[in-house]
Amino acid sequence: MKLDSMKDLRRTHYCAEVPENGEVVVCGFADRVRDMGNLIFINLRDRTGLVQLAFNDETDRAVFEKAQNVKSEYVLMAKGEVRPRESVNNKLKTGKIEIAVTDLRILSRAETTPFEVTNSDKVNDELKLKYRYLDLRNPALQKNIITRHKIAQVTREYFYENGFLEIETPMMMKSTPEGARDYLVPSRVHAGKFYALPQSPQIYKQLLMISGYDRYIQLARCFRDEDLRADRQPEFTQIDLEMSFVDAEDIQECIEGYIKRLFKEILNTDIKLPLERLTFADAMNRFGSDKPDTRFGMEIQDITETVKDIDFVVFKSAIEEGGSVRAVNVKNGAATYTRKEIDKLTEHAKGIGAKGLAYIRWADEPNCSFKKFLGEGELEKICSAVGAEKGDLVLICADKNKVVLPTLGALRLICAKRLGVIPEGQFNFVWITEMPFFEYDDENQTWVAAHHPFTMPMEECLDYLDSDPANVRAKAWDLVLNGTELSSGSMRITDYELQQKMFEALGMSDEEIEAKFGFLVDAYRYAAPPHGGMGIGLDRLSMIMCNADSLRDVVAFPKVQNASELMSACPSTVDEKQLEELSISIRNEVN
Repeated sequence: MKLDSMKDLRRTHYCAEVPENGEVVVCGFADRVRDMGNLIFINLRDRTGLVQLAFNDETDRAVFEKAQNVKSEYVLMAKGEVRPRESVNNKLKTGKIEIAVTDLRILSRAETTPFEVTNSDKVNDELKLKYRYLDLRNPALQKNIITRHKIAQVTREYFYENGFLEIETPMMMKSTPEGARDYLVPSRVHAGKFYALPQSPQIYKQLLMISGYDRYIQLARCFRDEDLRADRQPEFTQIDLEMSFVDAEDIQECIEGYIKRLFKEILNTDIKLPLERLTFADAMNRFGSDKPDTRFGMEIQDITETVKDIDFVVFKSAIEEGGSVRAVNVKNGAATYTRKEIDKLTEHAKGIGAKGLAYIRWADEPNCSFKKFLGEGELEKICSAVGAEKGDLVLICADKNKVVLPTLGALRLICAKRLGVIPEGQFNFVWITEMPFFEYDDENQTWVAAHHPFTMPMEECLDYLDSDPANVRAKAWDLVLNGTELSSGSMRITDYELQQKMFEALGMSDEEIEAKFGFLVDAYRYAAPPHGGMGIGLDRLSMIMCNADSLRDVVAFPKVQNASELMSACPSTVDEKQLEELSISIRNEVN
């Protein structure tokens, strides 16, 4: 059957925006067809929602017969009069009206789809990603993509209104160390040389500050060749910004204004300002994480002093070796966490690096895994120290702090999710400040940079750069929302001599500095205003605001865990001619 033309018809309204009366023309996909003989109803779907098309005995016979041929996912255009609907559907925005169709055009026919588009929640992810263009028709996924668009729109409006200039930076740049593996692009013109796709626009936005563009913003595409997870994709979008003549507080205040406006306009949610602030040390000590979820309690408690005299070798050896003994009181956890369940937590703790896990389970009476080492009254003393009561479960870890804190931080989250104590629909932002400047590399037994080498140390820590790296804190911060890191930022080094000292502290030779950062170091010779900035993950922000489980739900065409795209089957091989032009040969690995 020949397809119809759009000739002489143009859409007047989107489906969910049809008025209560008048003549309209709508377009979209056939969502559902109900043929009851002398009555036909077609739910027409577009990105705004649904509207019902109605056909009956009064409909022109040619139009009625055409409606009889419509199947799910056909692309239709319909003209007709809006009238009240006999059977009201209060679940639909247009549930009180329908369109009595006078002209129906079948613009495209669909074969039977591999899955029902509007019921794709019951379909496995692999199939949905293979036919991503069909899954993208799903109203729930469309809602997420549209919300992401609105987030980007509000973002641009806010920063434009606050004097920021949107400036594009190169997508092909010099490969520089930024913490992750680069995606490389071979050059045809310069055989044997490569561009890198940007992990971030970091160096270019600093150069823009040196160039006098004192407020820069960009919704920048970034690329990192690293292992994927639910909140990570190899290519992502960053709300990237840089500001001159400011300090950390100015940047954070600007971002707080953005967050308040964004959540009000998109979710009609009021975010209380100023946002909570925690130092890195406080976050680790209280929550065992530098991206803490502060929507619930169960904070880590230091019980070292309480247990220091207990004759239990696990506690004693940890304390003697400079570690600590810490606990989390899982309120009302005793009923859920049987001995078998506690064993699973212990295995998880060992997977993080702990040697084991001690516990107190208070069901009918306190039951302690190390009870035989306790003297009279010592169990009650521990319970009192952590506020444990009947029905609670106390998890205890003893080791170096770098083991104890992340272990209990992870168990805190596991237990909270299992017990369902994390409130839904709540948005807890927190700034994590005073980040460590260096991290100790156990494998190489040396201190390495925790941030890019242009991050400014706190002034009071400058004297420790050479003598005490562990005590050097950075003028760097993270913005965390509900346990997810949204952003990292810092003030930048603008003093040439201090920058050289930083390179030396990181063990970089003059040749290495010149090869990796020569052009930026040279730029700082010609004066630079004080500046700093940050980048907010647009994908992660969208994921949380859409209450989605994965970045896949807010990215139109995502990659899977092995960084491939199932729909287009990329990455793929290329022909020999293309490789020859790039002076590249593929080495066949021998197993």
